[in-house]
Amino acid sequence: MTSATSTSPQSVAIIGGGPAGLMAAEVLSQAGYRVDLYDGMPSVGRKFLLAGVGGMNITHSEAYPTFLSRYAERAPMIAPLLRSFGAEALCEWIHGLGIQTFVGSSGRVFPTDMKAAPLLRAWLKRLRESGVVIHTRHRWLGWNADNSLRIASPEGELAIQPAAALLALGGASWARLGSDGAWLPLLEQRGIDIARLQASNCGFEVSAWSELLQSKFAGAPLKNVAMGLQGRTLRLGECVITQTGIEGSLIYALSAQIREAINQRGSATVEIDLLPGKRLMDVEKAVAKPRGSRSMAKHLHSQLGIDGVKAALLRELTSAETFTDSSLLAKAIKGLPLTLVRPRPLDEAISTAGGVPFEALDEHLMLRSLPGVFCAGEMLDWEAPTGGYLLTACFASGRAAGLGMVRRLRHG
Repeated sequence: MTSATSTSPQSVAIIGGGPAGLMAAEVLSQAGYRVDLYDGMPSVGRKFLLAGVGGMNITHSEAYPTFLSRYAERAPMIAPLLRSFGAEALCEWIHGLGIQTFVGSSGRVFPTDMKAAPLLRAWLKRLRESGVVIHTRHRWLGWNADNSLRIASPEGELAIQPAAALLALGGASWARLGSDGAWLPLLEQRGIDIARLQASNCGFEVSAWSELLQSKFAGAPLKNVAMGLQGRTLRLGECVITQTGIEGSLIYALSAQIREAINQRGSATVEIDLLPGKRLMDVEKAVAKPRGSRSMAKHLHSQLGIDGVKAALLRELTSAETFTDSSLLAKAIKGLPLTLVRPRPLDEAISTAGGVPFEALDEHLMLRSLPGVFCAGEMLDWEAPTGGYLLTACFASGRAAGLGMVRRLRHG
């Protein structure tokens, strides 16, 4: 990439207007560089705004070691980013925009008004005042033979040659908001080995629900349960029965484990504890009590409070013989096996796993094989559960890439 003349500030290009791209733009503009940000959509931050529907969970307040563990095998790569700009720094930055935050009962951190739009508006105002030029409806098409960037604009195709460029194009979920994964073949053509994009924080399908369960309980919340893969620690939470399977926060938290089990074995069996607050021996005693002329359904309701979707799921996933043996029935209530066969389509996922491997990047998030080209955000090969971890790492990686670009422009 060619440098700008010494008589004017060096110009940098950022491709993608999500949190990572916008954060890099802020770092670079504050360092005195001209920043042109290009986004294919009519406005920036569209997926960020969607994340704020129902409450803008910006980050999490839990202790750093636990926070870092949420990134699983990629924790060592995410750690330097969070040490530089973690949850506390992110909250301070938000406060600097005039947006206050609070910690919810779950430890999640929210803006006081629970909305994403005011935060984004304040941020964009500050960026524009610092000189960042945002070009919407400008879509990156790859490189020309001279390594200039190809940009499709409403006026036709542009060829730009910035001093450095950042790719912050998101994953491949919610294509209608701009994260469509169209960048993947463009990087593969330049010899970058991309880890396959897969659904993360997503729902999963079963082979088939019965017509009864579908018609009566699709959309029903399954509350106050615990779930885990067979032989692993159970997690407390809730989820929702769908027409094709199951989704919701508890499933999202286990989605990486479930997906990898399906990849390896073709299916994954999770165990559902319908009564996590009761011991197996107490459940068995309650089930074994004489029920007289009452049906088993009424017996389970009166003794254990099992009814509605829990009762339906218990019937769905056990044999008729199980209901004749109090020991087997108690074990089913405390460990109901549900076999999942595939994730829901990638475009429905909250986020994606896979992308540009950290091994292809240097410590400043620059592509080793494409000097001057940096990557940040969800297009990197990492994943995390919902709860603020996704956004925090996107902000942190954008900031790190921005600082890396400043370093390169100043020192080469």
